[in-house]
Amino acid sequence: MDYRWVIVAMALYFALGLNWKVLGHFYSILGGLVDYDPGFAISAPFVLLLGALILFTPFSFKYLLKPFFALLLITGVLSNYAMVKYGIVFDRSMIENIVETNTTEAFSYLNMQSVLWFVVSGLVPVVILMLMPIRYPATIVRGVVQRVAMMLIPFVLLGGLAGLYFKDYASVGRNHKVLGKELVPSNYITGTIQLVKRRYLYADMPFQAIGQDARTVEMATQDKPTLMFLVIGETARAQSVAANGYGRPTSPFTSQIDGMLAFQDVSSCGTATAVSVPCMFSPMDHAGYDGEVARHSESLMDVLDHAGVDVLWKENDEGCKGVCDRVRHINIEPKDFPEDCVLGTCFDEVMLRGLDAEVVSDKPHDRLIAFHIMGSHGPTYYKRYPDAHRVFAPDCPRSDIENCSAEELINTYDNTIRYTDYVVAQLTERLQSYQDDYNVVLLYVSDHGESLGEAGLYLHGAPYMLAPSEQTKVPMMIWMSDGYADANRIETACLATQAQTGSFSHDNLFSTVLGAMHVSTGLYRAGTDIFARCRGTMMQAALEQSVNVAPN
Repeated sequence: MDYRWVIVAMALYFALGLNWKVLGHFYSILGGLVDYDPGFAISAPFVLLLGALILFTPFSFKYLLKPFFALLLITGVLSNYAMVKYGIVFDRSMIENIVETNTTEAFSYLNMQSVLWFVVSGLVPVVILMLMPIRYPATIVRGVVQRVAMMLIPFVLLGGLAGLYFKDYASVGRNHKVLGKELVPSNYITGTIQLVKRRYLYADMPFQAIGQDARTVEMATQDKPTLMFLVIGETARAQSVAANGYGRPTSPFTSQIDGMLAFQDVSSCGTATAVSVPCMFSPMDHAGYDGEVARHSESLMDVLDHAGVDVLWKENDEGCKGVCDRVRHINIEPKDFPEDCVLGTCFDEVMLRGLDAEVVSDKPHDRLIAFHIMGSHGPTYYKRYPDAHRVFAPDCPRSDIENCSAEELINTYDNTIRYTDYVVAQLTERLQSYQDDYNVVLLYVSDHGESLGEAGLYLHGAPYMLAPSEQTKVPMMIWMSDGYADANRIETACLATQAQTGSFSHDNLFSTVLGAMHVSTGLYRAGTDIFARCRGTMMQAALEQSVNVAPN
């Protein structure tokens, strides 16, 4: 076959086969308009085809064509499956999330449907391409002339369409920027290039130490050191938590704990763990967050360590994303806890194993233990809770969740939320057992939410500006002992009011934890400390006694 027909075939396959998702979205947008030019609607597939011909032609040389299109087919089919089945949108953040996904999580997406989709749509065309004899131009000059013509003719035709419908495309594009992130393969190629550029641009950035002025504030009211449990949830959305108004009993355990406060309006910093976790442990806020700056600097855990707080990170998810790299941390390994890790990953009850030994010491002192739990990590939600917590049924014991019924999917996810509630309650009860030696406090917050089929979206990772509230609204809970509240002069009624009426986000975590551990540093911001407006004036003033402090 002549190489030019191969290019045309590839352009047709990508324009009409792997881009029917974006075409469908485009036509649904037109359907919502009062009026539009029929010619504009008809032109869309031709624009994709002509654009593909222009982009593909430079890669049609003899020793480049087959490997290039083989790679493009494989990656294109994978991205098409993710967009069609889960509503995933590919941008730099999503590519970063994919790059940082561990092997166990990646394999959780494997199922019969995804394998068949990949084989039929990707592997078979690749095999055909690799086995197909292809004719190339006899001379270099002829090849160059032919390729110039193959690019020039589509370019002229595109120019004609642009002259006719430029205003229409500009209008739709301005109002629906997500369309550009749905174009295969430009979406994930552009995202990858942006990620590589950012990482290499920052490759020589010096690593920055922060909070080296941090120190703990000693107050006469403190009769004991502080012990804080900081629980970082995974993929829990506020809309599915009974304590946040959900109609199903997904918070039966924490609701029985006196003094447990559920915050009603909390927003995440990102829609993926790779963004949210570094962001919430950074002094940067959501609006000014730069992932590469965070990657090249210390975190909240380091600041606490500088202040002399004994810190420990326990990891049961997909890694701490750099925030615990320089402090003591424990990675939960399934082989070490076979009774808790029967499905290849560990149920979050594993966090309680060995906890007494990690807390008890001859001389108690200020201590913070962070627990990064597996929570509601998808798509294999059914692996996140043991059989004893399979309360909502029928559930969905499969990874291709888009093929579950709505009832099965909701039941499975709700079981994960209910089980997380159980784990948080168990950690709280264990924390209460240390009150003889410590003033104790617990803070739980999820990293981001999850879509469960609403508007055709599944999972998470949508661009933040386009993400639905299911992916950005997260649960947060705080519990403290009476001894902690008294020692820190915190008015619990005031805090309860804040939980019900205030608006908070991951931006509050950094200074709230510093304040909770009574750490004074120039990085502390009273305006984002949840406890600040409910804390006694003497204690609050002591926290702000730092040369560079900016209290608001």
